[in-house]
Amino acid sequence: MPPLLTPPASSSPLLLASRLGALHGPAPLLHHHRRAVASVHFLAPRRKTRPGPAMSWLGKLGLSGLGGSPRASEASAALAQGPDEDRPAPGNEFAQFGAGCFWGVELAFQRVPGVTRTEVGYSQGNLHEPTYEDVCTGATNHNEVVRVQYDTAACKFDDLLDVFWARHDPTTPNRQGNDVGTQYRSGIYYYTPEQEKAARESLEKQQKLLNRTIVTEILPAKRFYRAEEYHQQYLEKGGRFGFRQSADKGCNDPIRCYG
Repeated sequence: MPPLLTPPASSSPLLLASRLGALHGPAPLLHHHRRAVASVHFLAPRRKTRPGPAMSWLGKLGLSGLGGSPRASEASAALAQGPDEDRPAPGNEFAQFGAGCFWGVELAFQRVPGVTRTEVGYSQGNLHEPTYEDVCTGATNHNEVVRVQYDTAACKFDDLLDVFWARHDPTTPNRQGNDVGTQYRSGIYYYTPEQEKAARESLEKQQKLLNRTIVTEILPAKRFYRAEEYHQQYLEKGGRFGFRQSADKGCNDPIRCYG
């Protein structure tokens, strides 16, 4: 994922993390990282300047004396931890997966026959309506996820699980390659008891194939916050430099996750 643009000093990730740490435990480690292809570094599209202190992360989190009240913070967390109330198209079901940088994960699922829609976003956190910058502080506990809509007559949940396991290393806590942070953790977020059962059985099978402990979390799907538009189908659209990658069904070209 691309490095963050520097936010205003009054709402910096370090300040947010340190203030949260004072209330909820040690501040998380913050990592800035970038991927490279042929030694060329790619950056995300330029973003508009963030709002001033009145709309800072601290205010949105509702921390006492820092733009809100503990009650506001609890209300935000309650909304964020609610169930995903969106509904899939008739004959379809949703599934959510976290497996590192969501650009490459989404493209992998786009190629699966029977998948009718994919969206990248944030879930499992404690902040209502988070932004990419909020998530990258590591303080909101959101994960970068792909919400997959699939036609149950043409695609099985087990097919999606196969792609999930093949796409990432499920044994590295909060890390995929050079991407480090809580938003890169491995997770399967189920919508139905059948999905939960299949996910747990699949994890048991995968564990027998590996000599390190799988750290994938299996939890109920929570409210899904759609990521900013430039993140959607990022690799298919070509990213910042126009290097388009195929999302055709059944395509098995290597996925290059640059940014």
